[in-house]
Amino acid sequence: MTTALVKGQNGALAAGPVTVTIRSAVAADVAALLVTVDGKVRSDADFVFFNQPQAPGVSLRDGALTIDPALVPAAIAQVRVVLTLDDPAGRFGDHPAPVASVTGYEYVVDGLSTESVVIALELYRRGADWKVRAVGQGYAGGFADLVTDHGVSVDSDEPAPPAVRSVPGEAKLSLEKRQKLDLRKREVSTVLHAKQAGDVRARVVLVIDKTGSMAKQYHRKVVHRVVERMVPIAIQLDDDGTLEPYLYALKHTRLPEITVEHAEQWCETFLHLNGVHGGIDYGALGARNEELPIIGDIVSTLRPGGPPTLVLFFTDGGFAKKREIAELMRTAAQLPAFWQFVGLGKANYGLLRSLDEMDGRVVDNAGFFALDDIDKVDDAELYARLLGEFPEWLRAARAAGITR
Repeated sequence: MTTALVKGQNGALAAGPVTVTIRSAVAADVAALLVTVDGKVRSDADFVFFNQPQAPGVSLRDGALTIDPALVPAAIAQVRVVLTLDDPAGRFGDHPAPVASVTGYEYVVDGLSTESVVIALELYRRGADWKVRAVGQGYAGGFADLVTDHGVSVDSDEPAPPAVRSVPGEAKLSLEKRQKLDLRKREVSTVLHAKQAGDVRARVVLVIDKTGSMAKQYHRKVVHRVVERMVPIAIQLDDDGTLEPYLYALKHTRLPEITVEHAEQWCETFLHLNGVHGGIDYGALGARNEELPIIGDIVSTLRPGGPPTLVLFFTDGGFAKKREIAELMRTAAQLPAFWQFVGLGKANYGLLRSLDEMDGRVVDNAGFFALDDIDKVDDAELYARLLGEFPEWLRAARAAGITR
């Protein structure tokens, strides 16, 4: 059953995604503005239209908007649905009133005259729930006035930043966790956009050192927090938003993929130094490190000309077989993977510090930086360092035919 709304009236929305459609007797475009409590977008990425059809929790396809309130960032108070005439000189008053429909409701947007742009509906938060309101506010000044009033830049030659990606599992997180995740995803997107890599898709591999010298990092759950902060990178880069994890010492093991909704449980199950956990005998992996097997195993999964891979390799150093590792990294340079090594804690990283100067490679396929205390590095700095070299490698690898 559909409830008819009149201007200013509101109604409760059922839980779950909703679809907004517009029936119009004249050609018109549908768009959406994601605004905060002050009625402004946070950036141009919060404007959904035909050239930018996605934002967190909102997508536009075939003239219909799909809105999943569970995926809309916590900072967003309202999603405003906008209708714009294709003819900028046209007037809604010259045509039959358009009809806006959202799951369970219908609103005849009447009373318009000279306007060519109208905010038809707004979906808004009310506590933990969402409601819909019939707005019917027209803009005689046109499209530019509308978006300017909402904080969208219309006079810049810069393209709008890409929408921050979301995956369905985010809806299962608490509001607090979704809010933190959204901020981190936005930082990741900002770095990639600045490097002209906002639309890149890549497999994301996470390698974590589990040797005895890492005991403090495990006991203080530093490694847990590392995993938590890598998940937003996977959401932005990987098609499915998943991390492909490995633990290594003398031997290594590939662990089940990390998804956003199960990341915390995954950490409790698999981030250990000793004992049997998740069906894995951690003692059998050894207590000191040997990098050649784990690097070689990942290399064996790569194919020339294949899609790109980003390897995030966390270790406290101790790479003993420097010549062999250097030679393997030279070979790996011909394959579609960038290796970002990160030092955890104060240690002697030796070979890792010289990766950028390593000769004999088709492209520079590796980077390194050390973090004495990763908890003291904010998200903006961490993601800038983690992703700073990956886009440059990607451009070089594409030019060399290493990746597609």
